[in-house]
Amino acid sequence: MPFRTMTTLQAWIDEFRALGYDDAEILRVIPQDSDDGSDAGLIAARLRSVSTTFFVAPGPEANSTEWAVTFEPREDAAPLPAGRVMALSGELATLSALCAFLQARSEAFLAAV
Repeated sequence: MPFRTMTTLQAWIDEFRALGYDDAEILRVIPQDSDDGSDAGLIAARLRSVSTTFFVAPGPEANSTEWAVTFEPREDAAPLPAGRVMALSGELATLSALCAFLQARSEAFLAAV
């Protein structure tokens, strides 16, 4: 899908950052491995409040406009004091807003095609 290209995703991330979310600077666009050699991308970051890496990607169906956050597995437990749990909740709220933002952009992109 053209809205999954590195260039499009970077433009959307830049637009999302401009909305003023506190944690948006942790987001970056990275290449997604693809069998067909397409210029597909993913959105990745490392959370600051806990050492967990995640990526944000559209659904697996070709025309899916839904986006999901995938948290990579951890080797160790991650006990967090209250302040870091509060920071994590802010980062997770930003991820939720990002998924909604990307879904809206994807739907608008497909409607214009």
